Amino acid sequence: MDAWSTAVETVRACLAAGVREFVVCAGARNAALIEALARAEEKEKVRLWRHFEERSAGFFALGRILSTGEPCAVVTTSGTAAAELLPSVVEAHYQARPLVAITADRPACFRGTGAPQAIEQVGLFGVYARTSQEGEWFAHWSKAGPLHLNVEIEEAFVPAAVEFDSPAEFVPLKSRLDVSGLARWLRDDLYRGLVVMVGGLDPEDREEVFHFCQSLGAPVVAEATSGLREALQGYALPDPDRWLREKTPGKILRLGEVPSGRFWRDLEDLPNTSVWSVSRAGFPGLVRESQSTRGQVARVLQALGDIEEAGDALDYFPEMSRRANLIDELLEAYPDSEPAMVRTLSLYASYGDSLYLGNSMPIREWNLFAQWERPIPNVRANRGANGIDGQLSTWLGWTAEQKETWAVVGDLTALYDLAAPMLLGQTDNEGRVLGIINNGGGKIFQRLPRLESLSPRAAECLLNPQSADFSGMAKLWDMRHVRISRADEFDLFEGGGGTVLLEIVPDEEQTKQFWAAWDKS
Repeated sequence: MDAWSTAVETVRACLAAGVREFVVCAGARNAALIEALARAEEKEKVRLWRHFEERSAGFFALGRILSTGEPCAVVTTSGTAAAELLPSVVEAHYQARPLVAITADRPACFRGTGAPQAIEQVGLFGVYARTSQEGEWFAHWSKAGPLHLNVEIEEAFVPAAVEFDSPAEFVPLKSRLDVSGLARWLRDDLYRGLVVMVGGLDPEDREEVFHFCQSLGAPVVAEATSGLREALQGYALPDPDRWLREKTPGKILRLGEVPSGRFWRDLEDLPNTSVWSVSRAGFPGLVRESQSTRGQVARVLQALGDIEEAGDALDYFPEMSRRANLIDELLEAYPDSEPAMVRTLSLYASYGDSLYLGNSMPIREWNLFAQWERPIPNVRANRGANGIDGQLSTWLGWTAEQKETWAVVGDLTALYDLAAPMLLGQTDNEGRVLGIINNGGGKIFQRLPRLESLSPRAAECLLNPQSADFSGMAKLWDMRHVRISRADEFDLFEGGGGTVLLEIVPDEEQTKQFWAAWDKS
């Protein structure tokens, strides 16, 4: 086919598969695809977003999927532009999200020649995406993970009149559920120290998980990304990593994404703790022996039916309350430390409509130290591969049509995604707040015991100390910059209007003192 016909048929195949949003990164090689999409948008068949940077565009598309529950495609030119999508494709694979990567390519005869912008694009994403070519675009796609459409196309094309049908309804494939093994596992010796760990959940799962945890009555570790952290406070373990190390549970039932806490990784060395995971992607999240069920979490719990009450959580409530009070005392003693700044920040963010948490320290500190009084049900994070890249882009994609939305990320995370705010001109920015915890580098590595013996030079390489002026980032992308270095300065913060870059600079000495007291407590 000629280039125009190829572009039109590719767009038609996408519409027939239920793809209605496209993030385009323009180049000469994919110009025919962009022209076809522009004509489809003119007829209100699709919605286009644009970006100049492919890595950011891929994560923005992932964010759109988190928002709509439907596939989103990202369209690139050929060569290394296509390779820039690998990080977002990997994340979509581990989240089981329907990201569609459409990469324009030179004809097959150019492969292996070293000709300009001619790389080996077929199978570029390896195990992380199914690769399809012309004629079988959406054949055999599971819809529970990424798809790669590699479109061989000439640059020259002659547009002609074209009509497009409306996108078909996207219907995710539902796997058959067999919960008999999980039901037996729950019934077998139920009172052998069962703990429920609730990771990231999709909105449609949260109500069912909430009622399940209430009915079961077992102690709960509820991550902020579950949307149930505050709602399950009466069952939640404060400082769960320490708690679970001291009182090793006999069973762990994980619901949703892999938890961010240290204890989950410690399970690799606790073979006597039986583990069962229920998640949309179905990955066990552990190398050691464990069991897992793949499927929508709410469907799995509904299929289980009534479960006998365990009731352990309330038995531990006095000890849980004492630990929670100790945390509050430490936060009050060191008000300008990073954990205390996170607590104060959470009071303001709780009045927003949604919250995005970045890796690695912000999500951990939020789970431990954020306020408990006001429920924040709409929380997201990229926890598929636990990567640092694409965090701001995912947030912007997820909240493109939302008001009063917050993100809390670290300084290196923000620097890693400097191109993302280019998309602010295409999103709703009323009450949008980007909170950056600027502690001068990757301080999570100071909290890892196994790295204490590193030489100063190796520690420097790990921490990547930086002295960036984030007011420059705000100016670059027309954000209002507010810098806070003491807890009482939060009183001066006012949201509203356009996007605010809220830079939080914790007191380094108080932070060291807090963690020293924390480790001794």
